[in-house]
Amino acid sequence: MFATNRGARRTRFDQILQRNHIGLPDFPGPAGTPSSPGRAGTSNATKQGEARGYTKRPRLPIKEVIAKYKSGDIHPISTLYELAEALQRSLEVKETSTPGNTPGFYFAFCVLVDGVTYQTGMGITKKEARRMAAELALKDLLPLLEADLSAATGPPPKAPPLPPFPEQLVCSEVPTRGAQNARALPGYSSQSERMSQAVNALLSGLLRDQPEFWPCGSTVAAFLLHSPAGYEVVALGTGNINTNRCITANGRVLHDSHALVVARRSLMRFLYRHLLMFFNKKQQLKQLSVFQRSAASPLLAMRSELSLHLYLSLLPKGAAQMNPTMRLNPMSTNAWEVVNQLSLHLVAEGKVFPLSSLEPAPSRMSSLSCSDKLTQWQVLGYQGALLSHLVEPLYADSILLGEEGCSSIRGLTLAVSQRAEGVTVGLPLHYCMVRPMYALAPPLRGPAPSGPGRAQRNLSLNWSQGDGALEVVDGLEGVAVEDSPFKSSPELASRLCKAAMLSRFNLVVAEAERRELQRAVSYREAKFAIAIGCGYQHPH
Repeated sequence: MFATNRGARRTRFDQILQRNHIGLPDFPGPAGTPSSPGRAGTSNATKQGEARGYTKRPRLPIKEVIAKYKSGDIHPISTLYELAEALQRSLEVKETSTPGNTPGFYFAFCVLVDGVTYQTGMGITKKEARRMAAELALKDLLPLLEADLSAATGPPPKAPPLPPFPEQLVCSEVPTRGAQNARALPGYSSQSERMSQAVNALLSGLLRDQPEFWPCGSTVAAFLLHSPAGYEVVALGTGNINTNRCITANGRVLHDSHALVVARRSLMRFLYRHLLMFFNKKQQLKQLSVFQRSAASPLLAMRSELSLHLYLSLLPKGAAQMNPTMRLNPMSTNAWEVVNQLSLHLVAEGKVFPLSSLEPAPSRMSSLSCSDKLTQWQVLGYQGALLSHLVEPLYADSILLGEEGCSSIRGLTLAVSQRAEGVTVGLPLHYCMVRPMYALAPPLRGPAPSGPGRAQRNLSLNWSQGDGALEVVDGLEGVAVEDSPFKSSPELASRLCKAAMLSRFNLVVAEAERRELQRAVSYREAKFAIAIGCGYQHPH
């Protein structure tokens, strides 16, 4: 049943995204110009009240508003509007769609503060759903606001220094969803610091015996799993280049060596390893797997106590790098520029081009920009097409940016979340638009590069939990280098190439006794396999 429903549509995600209507928020202008609604001067709510002839009542102090809300004297919706009025923030409570697999009929609302979306509240009536959305937003906002207020009355605490070689790879504390800008507090949030430390510790440990590869870590992406024990890095990648080789039919060339793409493929290796553990006949190994049977589908799901998080050391290429201060006015000359920056982009020969301006050339190797891929994965899941036959979509609950000197993540949030608004209408069941928590994080700190000079700019590193050593790939050639700590074969094909992924897929489906999936002889054939009971087809 599931295969029939999902296999009926083969529309590519990028086609859906291209024709999807993009709702563009009002960007804050440069200093001295009006900002987004409610930020400068009188708020929208105040103006509407004055236009209707209402008398403006005295504004309550913020601490008193919070105290009255906690004692139950103020409704959650009223509390939000009181705080937005006092802090001169734009506020919107809007109806949205219910998350996937929600049984029964429910209304759904979400709260937007300065364009930042908080958790969806649901209820059998609109009134109940609005109240729940307000309570969820206040649950995230009040701790940050109270901490900011207490910090304003005393000396701001200093953030602890980030050690270059911390020994502890696992850190504690659950991230607060909705804490969209960590620099609204003095220093960084403790959660973003701990995740950054975990990534820094792992990278330092992996490169301790190979200091000549430290320059390869200028652009880093990493996936972390959060469990009751804390945060743990499970996949890591570095790199900033595409191959200059043409596409090969044997799938033994790694065409895209950007850090985000490398980290995501390393995550897939981690998932394949845990699928083999789940289907193993030894119960001890099965219990160590991150997967469990899903109650909502015939596929596997990640264990409920686990959550996935993504760390980026730099803004991904493409739409996420747009100017965060750009202001959209339909009558202005920069409206075209904003739309152009939000469109799909291709990376070719180290440069980024809007899809509409790049003419196709058989000799040019290009790939979708990392911003567009991140948008795609946050809708379709990070598991990829082959694993979609076996597991439900996996989404990142938070995306942290550790770029030094970066003060705004507005472009990232717009490119990943708001740009795909409503895109799931054209997708099969079970896929949804998951809006992660966004936050700024401390940049990575490593030792100064040492060793003989070499062309490190073209090299890419990859690692996933369970790997014995790093693999170093020449991004221009798409294969491992001779002095890589890990080499899979004399031909130096990367362990992240499509041929290697297909080999792992065949091992897993054999262990799972999925005979209908064992007939695929190529990566493409396995990707688009349709058979009764073979699960959900990934809409690539």
